[in-house]
Amino acid sequence: MTASPRLLLLAAAALFSTGGAVIKAIDLTGWQRASFRSAIAAVFLWIVLPQARRLPGPKTVLVALGYAATMVTFVLANTYATSATAIFVQDLAPLFVLLLSPILLHEKVTRRDVIFMLVLALFFALLVSAPEKPSPTASDPGLGLLCATLSCAGWAATILGLRLLSRGRKPADPDPSAQALVLGNAFAFLGALPFALPVSFATTSPADLGWLLYLGVFQIGLAYVFLTRGLRSVPALEASLLLMLEPVLNPLWSYLFHGETPTPLTILAGLGILTATAIHTLTSPRP
Repeated sequence: MTASPRLLLLAAAALFSTGGAVIKAIDLTGWQRASFRSAIAAVFLWIVLPQARRLPGPKTVLVALGYAATMVTFVLANTYATSATAIFVQDLAPLFVLLLSPILLHEKVTRRDVIFMLVLALFFALLVSAPEKPSPTASDPGLGLLCATLSCAGWAATILGLRLLSRGRKPADPDPSAQALVLGNAFAFLGALPFALPVSFATTSPADLGWLLYLGVFQIGLAYVFLTRGLRSVPALEASLLLMLEPVLNPLWSYLFHGETPTPLTILAGLGILTATAIHTLTSPRP
């Protein structure tokens, strides 16, 4: 029996959402977590995505670099700040996308888009003004917020880059998103590796190795496979709403497994970002 496309999207969102809690469960440095997670993901995706094995073009390489920056800084954000801060700040990516779309994509920004950007900017300011105290799972909230902001910018660049690559793409051409995903994880592995060394896997616990395998194979790899298959049959509007399960569950897992509690202002800002995004999505004019 074939799984429902909507269930595949929900499964992808659920797997994505476990990233923060699992990253915090690994007794390694942030750079080591980022490097080895992406190494495993790159190998897994290279195996399961045949289109990614073709030689990428220079534009795809640039998109992959943006995605690599997203991968590394997201892990660092979860290392130094709460999962709520990391995921809610990354969900501000539409703010950067709308700001840069007129320049890079020559797309018109409407009045409602401007209002949406102002609302997102307001909630980002609220996140910045909601300092969290250091804790065992968030040792440096200020540095974590900076890494989360860089992750957000990198993700926005990735979205814009993929949209540029999709223009003029023929059906027979290789999927640029698959190529960027594999190459981006490879870049993330290599880019973070110098800061991850030295490391002794002989002294690394089996649990940590197991969590790293989970992150690479399931939280990134299998989630992406579910995502692409689900998107084939589900309209973009519905898919975007289903995928909002990820930022809802992400802080919940960290609370349940680590007792990590974000500040009330962080929660308020996160709810505001999700609500504004949902409203903007639902009220967008459909072609």
